[in-house]
Amino acid sequence: MNNVISVGEPWMWAAFIAFVLVMLVLDLFVFGGRKAHKVSVKEAATWSLVWVSLALLFNAGLWWYLNGTAGQEIADRKALEFLTGYLIEKSLSVDNVFIFLLIFSSFHVSAEYQRRVLIYGVLGAIVLRAVMILAGAWLVREFSWVLYFFGFFLVVTGMRMLVMAEKEPDLNKNPVLKFARRHLRISEDHHGEKFIVMKGGMRYFTPLFLVLILIEVSDLVFAVDSIPAIFAITTDPFIVFTSNIFAIMGLRALYFLLADVADRFHLLKYGLAMVLTFIGAKMLIAPWYHVPVAASLAIVAVLIGSSVIASLIATRNKPSH
Repeated sequence: MNNVISVGEPWMWAAFIAFVLVMLVLDLFVFGGRKAHKVSVKEAATWSLVWVSLALLFNAGLWWYLNGTAGQEIADRKALEFLTGYLIEKSLSVDNVFIFLLIFSSFHVSAEYQRRVLIYGVLGAIVLRAVMILAGAWLVREFSWVLYFFGFFLVVTGMRMLVMAEKEPDLNKNPVLKFARRHLRISEDHHGEKFIVMKGGMRYFTPLFLVLILIEVSDLVFAVDSIPAIFAITTDPFIVFTSNIFAIMGLRALYFLLADVADRFHLLKYGLAMVLTFIGAKMLIAPWYHVPVAASLAIVAVLIGSSVIASLIATRNKPSH
């Protein structure tokens, strides 16, 4: 049995979950979450900066607390694990942006109605990832060999991403969408922000509800890739959970920030594929060689940074729309 040691005490879990709930309530009821509007690049940039700053402040606070209670060595290691995990999750969440764009454009969802879908999408993603992270932590604790399975899965996923990078998925062939259309009563027209409408005394689901289902399913698919990737950096459930949730909380702002210029980052998918392949390989060679967390952070940063720079150079003469 593999002993999974966590720095997260019960009060720390409670405080973090309370923080997440407060931020979601503020987003939904105070900062215009109930009012349909097109999110400007300025608003998205501000919120992206807020989320990144909060993640870094949390990490600094965690380091300060652990430095005083567990010593500098543990504080340094956990802070580095959080930072690496957060960078990996934040990078992989950019791939979500490409899929969200595809879904919204396929269903012709107006910009002012996208925000509400993504708010509920984030809510669902948080619950989903919490369950998957706790299940993953339990598996790692009970069956240490599962880390090698994660590693093999990530290598295969990374190689598949490299091969499929230029291919766009066909939403019409999506089995979840086919199932929903076969078993739900779907209205022909859009009805603003509504997911359900009444017609002739009968309940109809709107196309926007189908969009929400696809958003949730796509996040589930990405979670299957990204959560094993974090377990390659740390098996501490608290670090895995907090770094993952911070990345997800900032996903909506990241989407609106990149929505109009996503085509300028088409080479990023190759960088993400190489990150997954590297992390998977790191897990597979662990019995013979342990790649330090600092080295993992540097390699991930170089892979992501170089693919972003290459994308911007390749599309420098391409007008953004």
